[in-house]
Amino acid sequence: MVCQSNEELELLLEEAKQYTKNGKVADYIPALKKANPEDLSVAIYKADGTCYYAGCISKKITLQSISKVITLALALIECGEEYVFQKVGYEPTGDPFNSIVKLEMSNPSKPLNPMINAGALAVTHMIQGSSVDERLDRILDFVKKLSGNNEIEYSEEVAQSEFDTSHLNRALCYFMKQHGIINEDVEELLDLYTKQCSIEVNCLDLARIGIVFALDGKNPETNEQIMPPHVARICKTFMVTCGMYNASGEFAVRVGIPAKSGVSGGILGAVPNRFGIGLSGPALDDKGNSVAGLKLLELLANKYQLSMF
Repeated sequence: MVCQSNEELELLLEEAKQYTKNGKVADYIPALKKANPEDLSVAIYKADGTCYYAGCISKKITLQSISKVITLALALIECGEEYVFQKVGYEPTGDPFNSIVKLEMSNPSKPLNPMINAGALAVTHMIQGSSVDERLDRILDFVKKLSGNNEIEYSEEVAQSEFDTSHLNRALCYFMKQHGIINEDVEELLDLYTKQCSIEVNCLDLARIGIVFALDGKNPETNEQIMPPHVARICKTFMVTCGMYNASGEFAVRVGIPAKSGVSGGILGAVPNRFGIGLSGPALDDKGNSVAGLKLLELLANKYQLSMF
């Protein structure tokens, strides 16, 4: 598969790129401070196997919260829908992604959904294996299978940086452990979670992951059913309702596609039955989403009628 530069896409990217000045990189994770806030790139992978890009799509970013939708799919495959949603809820939240507020307000203190940090930690807790390394290998193998890239690994530097500064996530874990949502050693769970978030991909990898979700779990190149259709459907639903943190409602109105963002500036998009989209723009808005990336997706959605609504 060859990904081709596209002049029309380049023009849209240049229009969106001016918005990078309105954001800033995630400086609360020291290793992410090094990103260039002016970077912006996008790859679009179509259902017929053709691919187009604009910007430097080979530059690697870490998955961060994009990994949440991937581990959710893996947990649903391994544990089943009933078990997963005994521990994590279905509902959107208007709170920041790392908030503890709803855990204290809900009964039996389970996270509202798998896309906030508390819910993602509970989902990662479900990944099977006898050690952190074995469980991480299961996640990595799944990412490699989804992307078709067997070279994908995680950044030890970013993982360590996140692990050392994960004080809020530790608090979430201890709260959930107190209430029986998780029952493993908190440091081991955080070790796995920070490594999961530090898996390195590029825009093309993201676009190829996106098309698998867009095609209800099927790889368009091999026709392999990588995940059951109902798992892809559940994941896309959460991407629509919760995928862009507490800006998901506005994103649904302005863009209207299933998408998941991460604080490295990455965005994974899955336009049902049509496209997978991978995007990288490290300058973030105050919600933690790529500020120029959001604008580029809005331009794409308007130009090509991508909204599912």
